Amino acid sequence: MTTTTAHAEALTGAGLRRVLVVLCVTEITSWGVLYYAFPVLAPSISASTGWSLMEITAAFSVSQVVSALVGIVVGRLLDRRGPRGIMTAGSVVAVPAVLLIASAQNLVWFFVGWSVAGMAMGAVLYPPAFAALTRWYGPRRVRALTVLTLVAGLASTVFAPLTAFLARDGDWRTTYVVLAGVLAVITVPGHLWGLRGPWPDAEAPDPARHAADPAAIARSRPFLALGVALSLTVFAAFAAVVNLVPLLAERGIDTGTAAVALGLGGAGQVLGRLGYGWLSRNTSTRMRTSLILLAIGVTTGLLGVLRSVAALTAVAVAAGMARGVFTLLQATAVTDRWGATHYGRLTGLLSAPLTATMALAPFAGAVVADLFGGYSAGFLVLAGLAVLAAVLALASTPPRREV
Repeated sequence: MTTTTAHAEALTGAGLRRVLVVLCVTEITSWGVLYYAFPVLAPSISASTGWSLMEITAAFSVSQVVSALVGIVVGRLLDRRGPRGIMTAGSVVAVPAVLLIASAQNLVWFFVGWSVAGMAMGAVLYPPAFAALTRWYGPRRVRALTVLTLVAGLASTVFAPLTAFLARDGDWRTTYVVLAGVLAVITVPGHLWGLRGPWPDAEAPDPARHAADPAAIARSRPFLALGVALSLTVFAAFAAVVNLVPLLAERGIDTGTAAVALGLGGAGQVLGRLGYGWLSRNTSTRMRTSLILLAIGVTTGLLGVLRSVAALTAVAVAAGMARGVFTLLQATAVTDRWGATHYGRLTGLLSAPLTATMALAPFAGAVVADLFGGYSAGFLVLAGLAVLAAVLALASTPPRREV
């Protein structure tokens, strides 16, 4: 397909709006069912089956590792074929995966169900959605990505209480069966119908960014530095989120107040994403990356040293804002450095260690706290990792060259 033909057949404004609206709805649903329902149902699963919370959480962590591995393959396919078939197939796989989880009679069965769910996650969560908007929206991608992450950020707000409501009137198995039905009704037709349209040709490689060979990019020092920096930050941020309530309990703050602080941190993510467009226009890639990672480190450290409820709550909101812009930083990390030519493949490679690290962060964060004598010290260690990541990020931008 020539460039002219690709332009003539490109999605119109109405088509682009359809894609964005559909992805907003399907991402809320996919994240809500495949990810956020689990922490709500985990205690009920343990009480009903006799499996320990550690065993149950390990199965969920396995799904994240599988998702990371599948994401590498999905990224390659996205660049060539577009998101419609891949995301529709992922949605189709997600439905029986959730039913497998719901019907598990032993731990092996439960682990298999979550492994299949991980395959679906790799094809339907943020990375493929980001790839779709990056290619279809072109230079306007930041606005589209911002809208998507703002709306999809409500997944926990919608599905955590919905899951709790369903579980109140039935057991966890029935709840997952109902949620599987929600997935089938919303995401399968959503991706099949909403993501139709020509897949534009990739942007021409920019020789000044060494974008012609994705394999060479993946082996380059800037790409490796970026991967390590983002992985360290994901570890620090997610370990801090999961262990915030225990940290506040260690300070003598009641669970209700701690939950409010955690919820306000989620609201902070939305606020942070609103400001990313301004940040992307007014800072360089290198400065923006280091500043956001440093903000995560500073806010995590402050949570480790502050004592008053008001101060801790304010910092929890600020930490949420930093995590919010970090999501968009991840979404634009490849295009800001190497263009959109090989976005799917490079993002798949970049997302793999991040997803695996995110899976390990909740458990490892508690281990860090135990090793260092409490959550306050543990948060300072996490802050140190994020600050180290901010320093490493200075080496994550490839130098431009004369062409």
